[in-house]
Amino acid sequence: PSKAKVIRNQEKMEILSAKLVPGDLLVLEEGDNISSDARLVETSQMKVDSSTLTGESKPVRKFAHEVVEGDRAFVEMGNLVFAGTSVASGSGKAVVFATGRDTEFNQIASLTQEVSQEPSPLQKELARVTRIIAVIAILLGVTLFAVNLWVVKLPLQVAFIFAIGLTVANVPEGLLPTVTLALAASVQKMVRKNALIKRLSSVETLGSTNIICTDKTGTITKNEMTVRKIWLPFETIDVTGAGYSPDGEFLYKGAPIDHREIRELKLLMRSATFCNDSKLMEGERLGDKWKIIGDPTEASLLVAARKNGFNWEEEIKKNPRILELPFDSQRKSMTSIHHHNQGQVAYVKGAPKKIITLSPMISDDGIVRPFTAEEKEKVVKIHDKLAASGLRILAMAYRDLPPDFNNYQTENVERNLVFLGMMAMQDPPRPEVKSAVDDCHKAGIRIIMITGDYGLTAQAIAKEVGIVSEDCRIVKGKELNQMSDEEVEEVLRGECNVIFARAVPEHKMRIASILESMDEIVAMTGDGVNDAPALRKADIGVAMGITGTDVAKEAADMILTDDNFATIVEAIKEGRTIYENIRKFITYIFSHETAEIVPFVMMVLFRIPLPITVMQILAIDLGTDTVPALALGVGPAESDVMDRPPRPRKERLLNFGVIFRGYVFLGIIEAALVMSGFFWALISGGWTWGQQLSFTDPIYLKATSMVFAGIVLAQMGNLLGCQTNRTSVLTVGIFKNRWIIRGIAFSVAIMLAIIYIPPLQGIFGTTALGIYEWLYLLTFVPIMFLADEIRKYMVRKSL
Repeated sequence: PSKAKVIRNQEKMEILSAKLVPGDLLVLEEGDNISSDARLVETSQMKVDSSTLTGESKPVRKFAHEVVEGDRAFVEMGNLVFAGTSVASGSGKAVVFATGRDTEFNQIASLTQEVSQEPSPLQKELARVTRIIAVIAILLGVTLFAVNLWVVKLPLQVAFIFAIGLTVANVPEGLLPTVTLALAASVQKMVRKNALIKRLSSVETLGSTNIICTDKTGTITKNEMTVRKIWLPFETIDVTGAGYSPDGEFLYKGAPIDHREIRELKLLMRSATFCNDSKLMEGERLGDKWKIIGDPTEASLLVAARKNGFNWEEEIKKNPRILELPFDSQRKSMTSIHHHNQGQVAYVKGAPKKIITLSPMISDDGIVRPFTAEEKEKVVKIHDKLAASGLRILAMAYRDLPPDFNNYQTENVERNLVFLGMMAMQDPPRPEVKSAVDDCHKAGIRIIMITGDYGLTAQAIAKEVGIVSEDCRIVKGKELNQMSDEEVEEVLRGECNVIFARAVPEHKMRIASILESMDEIVAMTGDGVNDAPALRKADIGVAMGITGTDVAKEAADMILTDDNFATIVEAIKEGRTIYENIRKFITYIFSHETAEIVPFVMMVLFRIPLPITVMQILAIDLGTDTVPALALGVGPAESDVMDRPPRPRKERLLNFGVIFRGYVFLGIIEAALVMSGFFWALISGGWTWGQQLSFTDPIYLKATSMVFAGIVLAQMGNLLGCQTNRTSVLTVGIFKNRWIIRGIAFSVAIMLAIIYIPPLQGIFGTTALGIYEWLYLLTFVPIMFLADEIRKYMVRKSL
């Protein structure tokens, strides 16, 4: 059981975490798991790993002094610790203010549970199809029972058996198992493409997705930062190389330059590497990549320093660290204070606009001088221009401190700075994302970027991969907070090109809810605990497999094992394919339903022997048709599957086109073929119209065997034709789907076993057929296939 260290009655003791109550004084040490939400009252170099709560992998510095809440999220306040997190380093004491269900972690978990999960479109459609089929089957069964009893004057028991037979013939018993198996096969296929599906029905829901709300970092981009440019007053240095490999150089006007040549560059390198908690594992290669530990942005600064020959390990030995003021999202800066000669120096890095504001001085060409308002305005414009080209920018500054300086509060240190310059880095887009975005546009899928990044940077990346065009609206987190739901809905309806920047997880939940009210089908990405409610709210919650927290993965419907946007698009393609495939095997299954119903109708209307038995119907529905239907269910995508707009939410799985093709067009042809075989067998055996035959009569056994085998073989031609909806199978390849051959072999094997194995002949009421019967029946295959090919040709011609 989890335990916690507390001070009670001035004594330190260890108790069960479940026994914690508000007011307890927690004692927190390195490695401790924090069991409650608490307010820090004392800290010593304390850092907390909050990744389980926020998704941020980097430990966050905590402090005891009071903070002004401002616009920051509750979980980001520096003087609070939360249940579910752990102490990465240092120590502290904190007063408990929430335990158990009242903790932030459990509040988020509860919110996730409260978000009800609606049935998927496929579940709703299957329920509707099942109801329709059940009503039709029962009505026809009751009607046949009444006609047989009062019109045909059959005995009650016989009339009841025939009614049951017709009811069974109307029910496609293999439909639901085939749907389940087809979805399961698609899930396996998607796992091989790095998409782990947790709910089978989610596969089909993906196919109707018309909006993807995606993060930027790590999903659209590689999450592999590379410094591209360094700006010094008032010159620009280009940095070559890519990724985390320190292969590259600094070029000034095309010529290599060293940090020893320029004072500002050396100080900038110090700020970049001293204000840094990442590590670059020198000489340890993973394939072609260098290993980094820590934040990718900070790691890119180390890589840049190594490219220029700056040895920060030696520099830190000469200038040992006194104290670190960790990065804080509210003040947007980080400071590292070091001994230097006989004094102290504070090296600062952070958001350029914030650092510029804190810097009354600038170091220019080795001279420290006043930083004028005009120069500051010019630097801000340079910053915006770099950001607009997709670069993320950090500014560097420093401040000399007197030897006896000891008031290390942030507001006392981070002021009167000397501005050094800026480093601009790029997290390059994944190479496969642009084509995936193009596929989305062709498929009518809208992409909305929701990122915590700077707006211009996000816009540049979005433009590069094709998500937005030049005319793009950027809605910042603060602006979103001030907008009503109606105003946000207006933006979502009217702005095809919109980016939500500086967003937090709570914004995702709000956007998902508004899109749901607009009747959109939404896929939402996320990785942190705070993303969990939004992932649960969206029609398809997509969690990151590499960077995602366990809570986010639990709430999601799909997990990307490679954190790649292109994988979402592949999953959508598979979702569309499975929906089309379900329609194909419904058409396939329904066409033999007509061939099974017509014999019962003809028996009543024309007083002929029953052409097919209930056992034979079950053998077809639960035997010969199962594997072929599954073969259609796992078939490959048609070439134009991503060239069509998303399927409307209200579009029916069982629409007029499916019913007409299956029940009417193919069904009537198949019924006519098998009934022709039935009468051919009867007449050639000497049967005369109106003659009643017993169920054991050799003539009847041959005729009913013709119907059974005829349906199976007609379904083989139907199977070949149903592989496409509009495109000719001949252009695609009849056996492109390798499962088709297996399905045919499976059906034929069962059919031959039922017709030729004596024990099965007795059970199913069949007998052996001769060569002429088989030659006649084999013509059913090309007739069914060619009939559907002609139908598809007429459809293509009419479009």
